[in-house]
This record gives sequence, C-alpha cells and structure tokens, in this order.
Amino acid sequence: MTTVRRLAALLACAVPALLGAAPAAVAQEWPSRPVRVIVPFGAGSTPDLIARVVAEALQQRFGQPFVVENKAGAGGNLGTEAIAKAEPDGYTVGVSIAGPLAVNGLIQGRLPYDWSRDFAYVTTLATQPCALAVSNSLGVATVAELMDKLRRDPGKYNYASIGNGSLSHLAMEAIARTSGTSIVHIAYASSPQAATAIIRGDAQMGCLPAVAATSQAEAGNLKVIAVSTPERSPLIPGVPTLKESGIDVEAEAWNGLVAPARTPPAVVERLGDAVREVLSTAAVRDKLATQVMVPIPSTPEAFRGRVEAELRRWGPVIEAAGIKAN
Repeated sequence: MTTVRRLAALLACAVPALLGAAPAAVAQEWPSRPVRVIVPFGAGSTPDLIARVVAEALQQRFGQPFVVENKAGAGGNLGTEAIAKAEPDGYTVGVSIAGPLAVNGLIQGRLPYDWSRDFAYVTTLATQPCALAVSNSLGVATVAELMDKLRRDPGKYNYASIGNGSLSHLAMEAIARTSGTSIVHIAYASSPQAATAIIRGDAQMGCLPAVAATSQAEAGNLKVIAVSTPERSPLIPGVPTLKESGIDVEAEAWNGLVAPARTPPAVVERLGDAVREVLSTAAVRDKLATQVMVPIPSTPEAFRGRVEAELRRWGPVIEAAGIKAN
C-alpha cells in the first residue's frame, strides 16, 4: 500500500472516531460556566418555585451557578420565546408549562415560536392537581351535590379562574361541558384573589391550584370536594378525583424543563439525568410537598407526548366554549 493510501485509510478511521468523541467531550465539560434558567412567569409563581428548587440542587451537584431569571409577560409566551431563541449551547434552559407550550397557541393562533420545532424537551419536573373548591355558602359537600345544584339552575352560579385561558378556566369549562350545564366565568389575576372570591361568595366555586385551595380548606374558609388529576394526590389522599365522582375531566398543573432546539444532545442527556436524579431526593421531594407538588421526572419523549396530549385534550373544550384571547 502506498504512503498516500495508508494516510487515507488512517484518516477514514480517525475522523469518525473523533466526531463520535466530540459530543461526549462537550457533555463532560458542561457546565463550565453559569447556566441561565428562564422562567416565563413572575417570582413566587409555581414555575418559579420549582425552578429555584431544581436550580439550587443542580448548583450543588455541578459546582456552577444556575441563575433563575424571571421573564414574565403575554401569558408565559414572552419568556418561552426567549428560551426558544437563546443560543443552543446548553447555557440557557427554561421552565415552562402547558399554557405557553400548548394551550396559548390554540387560543391565540400563531405564536412567535413552534412548540414542536423550537425546543429540546429535557424532562417534566413536577405537577400539582387543580382542586375543585366550593363556597361554604353553597351548601354542598360532594361533586354529585354540586352537579345536582348546577343542573337545577344552569347559568345561576359563577366560578372563579386565575385568568382567561388558564388551566383553572379550561378545567371548569370542561366540567360544565361534561356535566351538561353552564356556569358563569369570572377571571381574577391570581389564585389568592380567586380563592378570596369564593370565600366571600362573589364566586361559588373554582378549580384552583391545590396549594391555594387546600390551605383555605384547612382553615375552614371553603371546601375542596375533588381534585382533577387522574389519580388521588398522595399529599391530599382524602380528596377524591373528578373521575371517581362521575366527571370525566383531567387537568394537571405540570411544568417541565426545556432548552433551545439544537442544544447538543449529549448536554440535554447529561442535564436530564442530573435533574431526574435530584427530583428523586428526599430534600427536593419535601420542598415540593410544601407546595402540594410531586415530582414527575420523565424521558424527553414522554415530555413531548404530554404536550401533544394537552393539545388533544383542550382543543375541543376551547372550541366548544368559544374561548378567545383577551
């Protein structure tokens, strides 16, 4: 074999080996500097809380800062767009939810990003149920009693939500649609305001984030008669699900970790493995439990499937209820 042919043969073997080694080297070196964690909602929101819990654990694990940056606006679209359009180098990731990833596009039409094309799905993080809360003045203690009252007087009663197109809005519209009745929607700016409206009797019910409703129920200010998750929450096991109560509705307030599309797959895998590991620790589980949240680590494929399921679930509800952007 000539010298030229020997060199060609060596290069033919070496180049693929070097290319194969590059992603592994990138993953081993990551993170070598601070990582930005964008949250598309304000400080104190559920995505913000989970982001800070996970960021703290990752900082301890990797020895690099994971800096949470709140970028609220447009129902979560503003911050979620910032994640999608960030440099895909593994140093910008974000925590988002079903609204900006799935539901907002159904309500608002075209978004400045594409859920299926512009993100690397890393893992789901945590979920909490929506709790069906009713005013004490309504005089009901079960879903069956509530449905009986609603069917006798359709359109007489109000429900509080935490905003047009929010999960609390969609869940109540799904309950009304499934049970064959109508309830008047009143939107509030936050879950504490919605809970206060139910306590005062300005609204008679609402499907609110569990953390906002259970604390008020424990104080005797309202009643929680069901949760919207497929199974009972292990943190409030005495509360039945809507399905157990004869209403075939599911609504979960989940959140997940995403990165810009084209983030190196080896980095996505390294990050996902680390997050799934920290979510399994007792310290993280205990912190989440104070917010009535449980960890739901997943594969990227399962995370993407969850977003697709939200699109299928809420599309018919939004169309039937005529829900439009404000």
